[in-house]
Amino acid sequence: MTESLIYREVEQGSDAWLEIRRGKVTASRVADVLAKTKTGVSASRGNYLIELALQRVTGVIEPSYTNDAMQWGKDNEQTARTAFEVAHNVFVDQVAFVDHPTIKDFGCSPDGVIGDSLLELKCPYQSAVHWSYFKDGCPSKYYTQIQAQMSCTGAKSVWFVSFDPRMPARSQLYIEEVMREEEFIKKLEDEVKQFLNEVEVEMQLMKGE
Repeated sequence: MTESLIYREVEQGSDAWLEIRRGKVTASRVADVLAKTKTGVSASRGNYLIELALQRVTGVIEPSYTNDAMQWGKDNEQTARTAFEVAHNVFVDQVAFVDHPTIKDFGCSPDGVIGDSLLELKCPYQSAVHWSYFKDGCPSKYYTQIQAQMSCTGAKSVWFVSFDPRMPARSQLYIEEVMREEEFIKKLEDEVKQFLNEVEVEMQLMKGE
C-alpha cells in the first residue's frame, strides 16, 4: 500500500470522511458500476453516475438513510474486529480511506489492514444470513467489493469476516481469506475508468459547458 494515498487521521462516517469520498467511485459501489442488463446499463449504474456528478457540482452529499440492520452492523463492528484480532493473534490497523494509486477519483474504505491483507467485516442483522456464510462461504455479492479494495490498495488478499454475538460461541465468528484475482481486477479497473469519464461528461452537462 502506498502510504501517501492513505487517510488515517479521519474517522469513518464523519463529515471529513464523507468529503474525502465526495464524487469518487468507492469499492462498496463498484457493483453498481458493473451492473448491466441485456439491453444496456442498469438503473443502479445510471443512478450512481448522476449521484456522483451531483456531488461534484453541488458539493453536497445527501445524508444516507440508516435502518435497524445498518445500525446493528455499526454497533457490532468493533467487537467483530477485536474477535478477529484474538482469533488470529494480530493487530488490525484502521484507516479511513485509500485512494487508488493510478485511477483518480477511485478509492475504498477497508475495515482494517493486516500487513499486505485487508479486513472486510460483516455483522448481519439476521442470524440466518450469518449462518449461510458458514455453510456457503463469502457470497458473490461481496466479491466485486473485495476485489475493488485490492485494486485500490495493492493488497494480496482480503479477510472476509462475519460476526454474530447471538450465536453459540463456536459459530459467532466466520473467517475466510479471499485471494486477489488479477484478471477480474483488470476488467474492473477498465469499467471504473470508463464510468468516471461518463461522470465527467454528465457533470459538464449540468454546468452547461
